[in-house]
Amino acid sequence: MVALFLPAALAIFIGLALFFPSLLKLFFVKQQPSNIPNGNMGWPFIGESLGFLRPHKSNSMGSFLEKHCSRYGRVFKSHLFGCPTIVSCDHELNTFILQNEGKLFQSSYPKAVLDILGKLSIMHVHGDLHKKLRGVAVGFINESRFRPDFVCYVDKLSISVMESLKEHRQVGFCEEARKFAMNVMFKYVLDIEAEDPLALKIFEDFRIYLKGFVSIPLCFPGSPYAKAIKARVRLYSTLGEIIKEKEKRDVGIKKGDFIGEMLQKGNLSDEEKVSLAIDILLAGFEATPGVLSLVVYFIAQSPCVLKQLKVISEALRCGNVAKFVHRKALQDVEFKGYVIPQGWQVLPVFTAAHLDPSLHQNPSDFDPSRWADQATSKKVSPFAGGSRLCPGGEFAKLEIAIFLHHLVLNYRWKTKDDESPMSYPYLDFKRHMVLEMEPIENRM
Repeated sequence: MVALFLPAALAIFIGLALFFPSLLKLFFVKQQPSNIPNGNMGWPFIGESLGFLRPHKSNSMGSFLEKHCSRYGRVFKSHLFGCPTIVSCDHELNTFILQNEGKLFQSSYPKAVLDILGKLSIMHVHGDLHKKLRGVAVGFINESRFRPDFVCYVDKLSISVMESLKEHRQVGFCEEARKFAMNVMFKYVLDIEAEDPLALKIFEDFRIYLKGFVSIPLCFPGSPYAKAIKARVRLYSTLGEIIKEKEKRDVGIKKGDFIGEMLQKGNLSDEEKVSLAIDILLAGFEATPGVLSLVVYFIAQSPCVLKQLKVISEALRCGNVAKFVHRKALQDVEFKGYVIPQGWQVLPVFTAAHLDPSLHQNPSDFDPSRWADQATSKKVSPFAGGSRLCPGGEFAKLEIAIFLHHLVLNYRWKTKDDESPMSYPYLDFKRHMVLEMEPIENRM
């Protein structure tokens, strides 16, 4: 589930404090090739990061990308997050970058993000360690989504949420979606129920932890960034204790939950187990409810789509949970006549390809019928790609589909007129998506 979430959750930060570690590089840069893509490096030191991160509707490219693509083309140079950068809004180049992970490019996130994620995050590690950690996650996720007990649990939990909505005519849906998704993860990652006090503690620490991605990364007492670092320490401690307790009890080392599966594998260090568990939980806290909220939002705008299939895929294309990912060129890379210099940061921007009118007719329109054309799936990258393709994409779709099944059978809903999904660059809604709910008679 990690790439779904993390591409979404992990591209979230504001880079003001990211510039200074790279200042010395400006004085020791080798002679660069002459055929680097055109562009603007922006202000000294801070580059163009503030413009790139300016909030905009998530079903649009935003003014920064629109202006730069119009002026320089769909691939251009800039200076973002303290690094000289090639920004790609070209679907063909994005695919090339993702498919050459570990060969020509590698994952490379700013230090401020890594300080929160930890050095063993699956989004950061490379080579054999990445294969090992991803292999454990993929094995568990692929097995879980076909298990009858998982489907039954999600179904039961969805019905419970429908019952709880009876008493309300207005619902903050983003929060309901987050609670639902996190409760699923508590059960299948940690083997604890939603009512467990430990679940509430972990839930609140994740709230603080995630705020670190959306704050200025300045680590002084009381700052959101400093609080996020401390929340990560608490999460490591809490999950570490859960793992140790399960190791002490033979009954805990069994198939069923993610930690039990990890203990069976026996080839992960204690630190790797905790880091991987946090990565998996992060998906449930941020990315899955983000997709679910998008689907519910777009259905409210276009009620006729209830009669159509593939709504989730179209919401991913149109709403863009993950705007971009971070990569670094391992060598000079030639592509379509220009060069991406070795050591430069590379940002494949999925939003731009998803909203490219040369790839999708009327790309800003939410239109599930476009998925009747099988070629559509080759023109989107909602779960990244290559060796870092999100292992939990289908898992998340199943979880969302079950919830959505019960929601559309029991309710109709509307959003406020000025509500819309926003890219900060993380996905959120202007008003956290308050819905006006109307039960369907004789269904509950």
